[in-house]
Amino acid sequence: MLKSLLNTAVLASIHAGHKIMEVYESDDFGVEIKSDNSPLTKADKEANGIIQKALSATGIPVLSEEGKDIPYNQRKNWKHLWVVDPLDGTKEFIKQNGEFTVNIALVENHKPILGVIYVPVTRVVYFGVLGMGAYKGNIPAENLELLSNFDVFNSLGDYQKLPLDKTDTVFRVVGSRSHMSEETTSYINAITKNQKKVEVISAGSALKLCLVAEGTANVYPRFAPTMEWDVAAGHAIINEAGKKVLMHNSKEELKYNRENNVNGWFVAC
Repeated sequence: MLKSLLNTAVLASIHAGHKIMEVYESDDFGVEIKSDNSPLTKADKEANGIIQKALSATGIPVLSEEGKDIPYNQRKNWKHLWVVDPLDGTKEFIKQNGEFTVNIALVENHKPILGVIYVPVTRVVYFGVLGMGAYKGNIPAENLELLSNFDVFNSLGDYQKLPLDKTDTVFRVVGSRSHMSEETTSYINAITKNQKKVEVISAGSALKLCLVAEGTANVYPRFAPTMEWDVAAGHAIINEAGKKVLMHNSKEELKYNRENNVNGWFVAC
Protein backbone atom coordinates (compact mmCIF):
# COMPACT_ATOMS: atom_id res chain seq x y z
CA MET A 1 0.00 0.00 0.00
CA LEU A 2 2.73 2.48 0.97
CA LYS A 3 4.72 1.60 -2.16
CA SER A 4 1.73 2.45 -4.34
CA LEU A 5 1.13 5.71 -2.46
CA LEU A 6 4.81 6.61 -2.80
CA ASN A 7 4.64 6.08 -6.54
CA THR A 8 1.57 8.30 -6.74
CA ALA A 9 3.28 11.03 -4.73
CA VAL A 10 6.53 10.89 -6.72
CA LEU A 11 4.69 11.07 -10.06
CA ALA A 12 2.52 13.93 -8.79
CA SER A 13 5.63 15.85 -7.70
CA ILE A 14 7.32 15.32 -11.09
CA HIS A 15 4.29 16.48 -13.05
CA ALA A 16 3.86 19.48 -10.75
CA GLY A 17 7.57 20.24 -11.13
CA HIS A 18 7.25 20.12 -14.92
CA LYS A 19 4.47 22.73 -14.79
CA ILE A 20 6.47 24.86 -12.35
CA MET A 21 9.40 24.88 -14.77
CA GLU A 22 7.14 25.99 -17.61
CA VAL A 23 6.23 29.07 -15.59
CA TYR A 24 9.82 29.50 -14.32
CA GLU A 25 11.12 29.69 -17.87
CA SER A 26 8.40 32.11 -18.99
CA ASP A 27 8.16 35.89 -18.61
CA ASP A 28 4.95 35.79 -16.58
CA PHE A 29 5.04 34.52 -12.99
CA GLY A 30 1.61 36.01 -12.20
CA VAL A 31 2.77 37.14 -8.75
CA GLU A 32 0.09 38.01 -6.18
CA ILE A 33 0.48 38.98 -2.51
CA LYS A 34 -1.55 36.91 -0.03
CA SER A 35 -3.17 38.20 3.17
CA ASP A 36 -0.11 37.13 5.20
CA ASN A 37 2.08 39.25 2.89
CA SER A 38 3.71 36.20 1.30
CA PRO A 39 3.86 35.83 -2.49
CA LEU A 40 1.75 33.51 -4.63
CA THR A 41 2.52 32.75 -8.27
CA LYS A 42 0.80 31.09 -11.18
CA ALA A 43 3.19 28.17 -10.63
CA ASP A 44 1.90 27.65 -7.04
CA LYS A 45 -1.69 27.47 -8.23
CA GLU A 46 -1.13 25.27 -11.28
CA ALA A 47 1.12 22.84 -9.39
CA ASN A 48 -1.47 22.61 -6.62
CA GLY A 49 -4.17 21.67 -9.13
CA ILE A 50 -2.00 18.90 -10.61
CA ILE A 51 -1.17 17.45 -7.19
CA GLN A 52 -4.74 17.66 -5.90
CA LYS A 53 -6.01 15.79 -8.95
CA ALA A 54 -3.34 13.06 -8.64
CA LEU A 55 -3.82 12.54 -4.90
CA SER A 56 -7.62 12.55 -5.08
CA ALA A 57 -7.41 9.09 -6.68
CA THR A 58 -6.11 7.72 -3.36
CA GLY A 59 -9.25 8.71 -1.46
CA ILE A 60 -7.08 10.33 1.24
CA PRO A 61 -7.89 13.97 2.09
CA VAL A 62 -5.36 16.71 1.35
CA LEU A 63 -4.20 19.60 3.51
CA SER A 64 -2.32 21.98 1.23
CA GLU A 65 -0.84 25.43 1.54
CA GLU A 66 -3.16 26.51 -1.25
CA GLY A 67 -6.15 24.79 0.42
CA LYS A 68 -5.40 25.47 4.06
CA ASP A 69 -8.79 26.88 5.03
CA ILE A 70 -10.36 23.48 5.77
CA PRO A 71 -12.02 23.88 9.21
CA TYR A 72 -10.33 21.95 12.02
CA ASN A 73 -13.65 20.39 12.98
CA GLN A 74 -13.71 18.81 9.53
CA ARG A 75 -10.16 17.44 9.58
CA LYS A 76 -9.44 16.75 13.26
CA ASN A 77 -10.57 13.11 13.02
CA TRP A 78 -8.65 12.34 9.85
CA LYS A 79 -6.43 9.33 10.56
CA HIS A 80 -4.59 9.76 7.27
CA LEU A 81 -4.02 12.89 5.21
CA TRP A 82 -1.69 14.25 2.60
CA VAL A 83 0.18 17.40 3.63
CA VAL A 84 1.30 19.30 0.54
CA ASP A 85 3.26 22.38 -0.42
CA PRO A 86 3.01 22.54 -4.22
CA LEU A 87 5.80 25.13 -4.42
CA ASP A 88 7.93 25.51 -1.32
CA GLY A 89 10.26 28.48 -1.59
CA THR A 90 8.13 30.83 -3.65
CA LYS A 91 10.51 33.68 -2.82
CA GLU A 92 13.40 31.62 -4.18
CA PHE A 93 11.31 30.86 -7.27
CA ILE A 94 10.73 34.58 -7.87
CA LYS A 95 14.44 35.29 -7.32
CA GLN A 96 15.16 32.53 -9.88
CA ASN A 97 17.90 30.92 -7.78
CA GLY A 98 16.57 27.38 -8.28
CA GLU A 99 16.16 26.62 -4.57
CA PHE A 100 12.50 25.63 -4.52
CA THR A 101 10.81 22.27 -4.12
CA VAL A 102 7.57 20.31 -4.35
CA ASN A 103 6.71 18.76 -0.97
CA ILE A 104 4.26 15.88 -0.49
CA ALA A 105 3.88 14.00 2.81
CA LEU A 106 1.52 11.32 4.05
CA VAL A 107 0.59 11.70 7.72
CA GLU A 108 -0.87 8.93 9.87
CA ASN A 109 -2.17 9.78 13.35
CA HIS A 110 -0.23 13.08 13.36
CA LYS A 111 3.07 11.46 12.30
CA PRO A 112 4.70 11.70 8.82
CA ILE A 113 5.13 8.19 7.41
CA LEU A 114 5.95 9.04 3.78
CA GLY A 115 7.67 12.04 2.29
CA VAL A 116 8.63 13.19 -1.20
CA ILE A 117 10.63 16.31 -2.00
CA TYR A 118 11.27 17.05 -5.67
CA VAL A 119 13.66 19.76 -6.89
CA PRO A 120 12.36 20.80 -10.35
CA VAL A 121 15.47 22.68 -11.53
CA THR A 122 17.86 19.75 -10.95
CA ARG A 123 15.26 16.95 -11.29
CA VAL A 124 16.52 15.47 -8.00
CA VAL A 125 14.01 13.60 -5.85
CA TYR A 126 14.29 12.71 -2.16
CA PHE A 127 11.86 10.28 -0.57
CA GLY A 128 11.40 8.29 2.59
CA VAL A 129 8.83 5.68 3.61
CA LEU A 130 8.23 4.26 7.07
CA GLY A 131 10.32 1.11 7.53
CA MET A 132 11.73 1.25 4.00
CA GLY A 133 14.47 3.86 4.30
CA ALA A 134 15.25 7.18 2.66
CA TYR A 135 16.72 7.74 -0.80
CA LYS A 136 17.96 10.37 -3.23
CA GLY A 137 18.13 10.15 -6.99
CA ASN A 138 17.73 11.82 -10.36
CA ILE A 139 14.62 11.68 -12.49
CA PRO A 140 15.59 11.33 -16.16
CA ALA A 141 14.60 14.17 -18.46
CA GLU A 142 12.14 12.02 -20.36
CA ASN A 143 8.79 12.81 -21.85
CA LEU A 144 6.30 12.81 -18.99
CA GLU A 145 4.18 10.24 -20.79
CA LEU A 146 7.05 7.76 -20.51
CA LEU A 147 6.92 8.11 -16.72
CA SER A 148 3.32 6.85 -16.47
CA ASN A 149 4.60 3.35 -15.67
CA PHE A 150 7.38 4.59 -13.43
CA ASP A 151 7.89 2.42 -10.34
CA VAL A 152 10.15 3.86 -7.67
CA PHE A 153 10.86 0.58 -5.89
CA ASN A 154 11.75 -1.22 -9.10
CA SER A 155 14.33 1.51 -9.66
CA LEU A 156 15.99 1.62 -6.24
CA GLY A 157 19.29 0.56 -7.74
CA ASP A 158 19.39 3.98 -9.37
CA TYR A 159 19.07 5.78 -6.03
CA GLN A 160 21.46 6.53 -3.17
CA LYS A 161 20.39 5.42 0.28
CA LEU A 162 20.44 8.14 2.91
CA PRO A 163 22.42 9.24 4.74
CA LEU A 164 25.27 9.39 2.26
CA ASP A 165 28.76 8.41 3.36
CA LYS A 166 30.59 11.53 4.55
CA THR A 167 34.25 11.34 5.52
CA ASP A 168 35.15 14.96 6.36
CA THR A 169 35.15 16.30 9.92
CA VAL A 170 33.57 19.70 9.31
CA PHE A 171 30.42 20.36 11.35
CA ARG A 172 27.91 22.02 9.04
CA VAL A 173 24.92 24.11 10.10
CA VAL A 174 22.32 24.92 7.47
CA GLY A 175 20.17 28.04 7.72
CA SER A 176 17.44 29.70 5.75
CA ARG A 177 18.42 31.85 2.81
CA SER A 178 15.39 34.12 3.26
CA HIS A 179 14.35 33.77 6.93
CA MET A 180 17.47 33.77 9.14
CA SER A 181 16.38 35.01 12.60
CA GLU A 182 18.48 36.60 15.33
CA GLU A 183 17.87 33.55 17.54
CA THR A 184 19.13 31.23 14.82
CA THR A 185 22.28 33.30 14.45
CA SER A 186 22.87 33.09 18.23
CA TYR A 187 22.40 29.30 18.13
CA ILE A 188 24.93 29.01 15.32
CA ASN A 189 27.40 31.21 17.21
CA ALA A 190 27.08 28.94 20.28
CA ILE A 191 27.84 25.87 18.14
CA THR A 192 30.85 27.62 16.66
CA LYS A 193 32.37 27.96 20.15
CA ASN A 194 32.06 24.21 20.79
CA GLN A 195 33.19 22.77 17.46
CA LYS A 196 36.67 22.83 15.95
CA LYS A 197 35.52 23.27 12.38
CA VAL A 198 32.10 24.79 11.66
CA GLU A 199 30.72 25.80 8.29
CA VAL A 200 27.43 27.64 7.87
CA ILE A 201 25.60 26.98 4.63
CA SER A 202 22.43 28.62 3.35
CA ALA A 203 19.64 27.03 1.37
CA GLY A 204 16.06 27.80 0.45
CA SER A 205 12.86 25.82 0.95
CA ALA A 206 12.84 22.18 2.12
CA LEU A 207 16.33 21.71 0.70
CA LYS A 208 17.60 22.46 4.22
CA LEU A 209 15.87 19.34 5.53
CA CYS A 210 17.22 17.32 2.61
CA LEU A 211 20.77 18.41 3.43
CA VAL A 212 20.36 17.09 6.98
CA ALA A 213 18.82 13.83 5.74
CA GLU A 214 21.69 13.17 3.33
CA GLY A 215 24.34 14.18 5.86
CA THR A 216 25.68 17.22 4.02
CA ALA A 217 24.54 19.29 7.03
CA ASN A 218 24.67 18.14 10.65
CA VAL A 219 21.92 20.37 12.01
CA TYR A 220 19.20 22.74 10.85
CA PRO A 221 17.92 25.03 13.62
CA ARG A 222 14.68 26.79 12.74
CA PHE A 223 13.79 29.56 15.17
CA ALA A 224 11.30 31.32 12.95
CA PRO A 225 7.76 30.41 11.83
CA THR A 226 7.11 27.56 9.41
CA MET A 227 3.94 25.76 8.43
CA GLU A 228 3.17 22.05 8.59
CA TRP A 229 3.42 21.67 4.80
CA ASP A 230 6.91 23.22 4.84
CA VAL A 231 8.30 20.46 7.05
CA ALA A 232 6.20 17.26 6.94
CA ALA A 233 7.78 15.69 3.84
CA GLY A 234 11.31 16.46 4.97
CA HIS A 235 10.49 15.16 8.45
CA ALA A 236 9.48 11.76 7.01
CA ILE A 237 12.69 11.60 4.97
CA ILE A 238 14.86 12.63 7.93
CA ASN A 239 13.26 10.00 10.16
CA GLU A 240 14.00 7.26 7.66
CA ALA A 241 17.59 8.50 7.42
CA GLY A 242 17.91 7.81 11.16
CA LYS A 243 17.62 11.42 12.31
CA LYS A 244 15.01 13.57 14.06
CA VAL A 245 13.00 16.78 13.84
CA LEU A 246 12.48 17.90 17.44
CA MET A 247 10.68 20.81 19.04
CA HIS A 248 13.29 23.14 20.49
CA ASN A 249 11.78 23.39 23.99
CA SER A 250 10.12 20.01 24.59
CA LYS A 251 12.50 17.85 22.51
CA GLU A 252 9.40 16.01 21.26
CA GLU A 253 8.86 15.32 17.57
CA LEU A 254 6.75 17.70 15.54
CA LYS A 255 3.17 16.56 15.03
CA TYR A 256 0.86 17.33 12.11
CA ASN A 257 -2.78 18.13 11.41
CA ARG A 258 -2.94 20.37 14.47
CA GLU A 259 -5.61 23.02 14.92
CA ASN A 260 -2.92 25.65 14.42
CA ASN A 261 -0.78 24.73 11.41
CA VAL A 262 2.07 27.07 12.42
CA ASN A 263 5.05 25.11 13.71
CA GLY A 264 6.97 26.08 16.82
CA TRP A 265 10.74 26.37 16.81
CA PHE A 266 12.47 23.11 15.96
CA VAL A 267 15.87 21.56 15.33
CA ALA A 268 16.49 18.92 12.65
CA CYS A 269 19.61 16.92 13.49
